[in-house]
Amino acid sequence: MKDITLKITGKQLYGEDDQSQEEQVEFITEGKLDAKGDTLVLSYEESELSGMPGCTTQMTVTGDVVRMTRKGEGLAEGTEILFEKGKRYSGTFDTPYGPVKMEVLTTQVENQLTKDQKGRLAIDYDISLAGLSEGRNRLELEIV
Repeated sequence: MKDITLKITGKQLYGEDDQSQEEQVEFITEGKLDAKGDTLVLSYEESELSGMPGCTTQMTVTGDVVRMTRKGEGLAEGTEILFEKGKRYSGTFDTPYGPVKMEVLTTQVENQLTKDQKGRLAIDYDISLAGLSEGRNRLELEIV
């Protein structure tokens, strides 16, 4: 595993197309990168800024398919989401208040990561959390 620095940007869009509101969170953190054949594994610790301090996020990237897992403090079992363009994923989003059913529809995956510690990964997706929240999201990870 190689030590890396990641710039992580998360955007959430709410509302109708003509009246969308955007929230953005951006932070820089230390992480790890491991190459296993055609698969890259990025991992990093979440922060107060992301709203999940004490959690570890791992992104397993093979081509344009990304499996994200989160485990840690306050999460009973952890969360796993599979991002693959045009595909719908149903699962459970683990929160400190208990599990919530979720559904994710991935609209775009842009993988420009390389094994030599460079590049970026961008994922656009729609998410619904058991009637609690619905929205469009964009997650970008850049190795800086």
